[in-house]
Amino acid sequence: WFLLPSLHSYGTIPVTWLSLSLHRYGTSTHGLFKKLGIPGPKPLPFVGTALAYRKGFSVFDETCFRKYGRMWGFYDGRQPVLAITDTDMIKTVLVKECYSVFTNRRVGMDQWKRVPFLSILMFSIIDQYGDVLVKNVRKEAEKGKPINLKDVFGAYSMDVITSTSFGVNIDSLNNPQDPFVENIKKLLKFDFLDPFFFSILLFPFLTPVFEMLNISLFPKSTIDFFKKSIKRMKESRLQDKQKHRVDFLQLMINSQNSKEMDTQKALSDLELVAQSIIFIFAGYETTSTSLSFLVYELATHPDVQQKLQEEIDATFPKKAPPTYDGLVQMEYLDMVLNETLRLYPIGGRLERVCKKDVEISGVFIPKGTVVMVPVFTLQRDQDLWPEPEEFRPERFSKKNKDSINPYIYLPFGTGPRNCLGMRFAILNMKLALVRVLQNFSFKPCKETQIPMKLNVQGLLQPEKPIVLKAELRDGV
Repeated sequence: WFLLPSLHSYGTIPVTWLSLSLHRYGTSTHGLFKKLGIPGPKPLPFVGTALAYRKGFSVFDETCFRKYGRMWGFYDGRQPVLAITDTDMIKTVLVKECYSVFTNRRVGMDQWKRVPFLSILMFSIIDQYGDVLVKNVRKEAEKGKPINLKDVFGAYSMDVITSTSFGVNIDSLNNPQDPFVENIKKLLKFDFLDPFFFSILLFPFLTPVFEMLNISLFPKSTIDFFKKSIKRMKESRLQDKQKHRVDFLQLMINSQNSKEMDTQKALSDLELVAQSIIFIFAGYETTSTSLSFLVYELATHPDVQQKLQEEIDATFPKKAPPTYDGLVQMEYLDMVLNETLRLYPIGGRLERVCKKDVEISGVFIPKGTVVMVPVFTLQRDQDLWPEPEEFRPERFSKKNKDSINPYIYLPFGTGPRNCLGMRFAILNMKLALVRVLQNFSFKPCKETQIPMKLNVQGLLQPEKPIVLKAELRDGV
């Protein structure tokens, strides 16, 4: 019996060693910013500062900005992230050193550069859904009931995505049972604060394990649907030699089969599926949510709405169909859209990974550090924007926009590696906006939340659905 305490002591040694080893692993990167003299919130083992995201990414960034100033460091799990708001540093990261040092985002999306994006050729595809959008809004307006903007703009966005992505024509608002609509909606239920997403964020080394166990962020049935659909469409198009098609899937297939494309750089079939899903995410939220925010601002600023309608009526008299050239030349439309994207940048952040040790503006950034630009915070900084919470399209007039530093307005990023879908998204929103404002005026109603509150957990959204009254402009 006298040996038992000794045996117990020996038994605790492996446990103690394991605990110390785990703790050391979970905190091994957490001294980086303290060592560099960069302020920031105190991290916890393994999770870092990620628990502070519970109130939302933008709230976290705003809090850090107020507390630590124009630069701070934090940790997504063990991953060091350096937040910067200095415009010279932003220019270096996004433009000057984008090919040599800051070449990638955290999530691998470099395949985008392998797909030619010809938004002007997709104009005719998008245009037909402007008619469907007007029809759906008119149907609701004639009932005399308030309109949930996300319903009508979400349906428009869904229709444009299915058509420009896969060549599938759907009136999704009136055909909610369509398999493409059902499966896209399942994809869009993705939650950035989902525990599984956080486990990948905090423990990226577990990703191969999840893949081996066939565990995914998205429902397996939904991924299988897109795999089978894209495979079937690709085979059909290759047989029919439909190279004249101008949708996203055809552009990717052409990219696969291009003789000019390096075999190692050509998109694989799995990348076809992945890029299609990325396109769905980027296109749907950017269009539907931004349009909802924009029309809300027009309804609560009737003078701006009237001025924009006057420009629309002058550019396209008697409700003439919008043209690509006409949309591009509309100055006030640009001003309104730019100011909306300043107040409501959907992504909220830009990220680049530092691939080698570098010093920028006197700040040493080690290899592997993620450099983050808090776009939402930057675009509402009162030191950069007078009365930043106010909706003022005049900020972006010809007279004023040249005085705006390009590195404080970044809704789509900037530089050679900015959002390649930017022109497509802007064209899509302009077309929708012109079509609805040719036919309707929007006003607040008793269900409209004024002032609007934001839900910043994940992608930027209104706290409550935006509900407005639409009035017909049939006399125009």
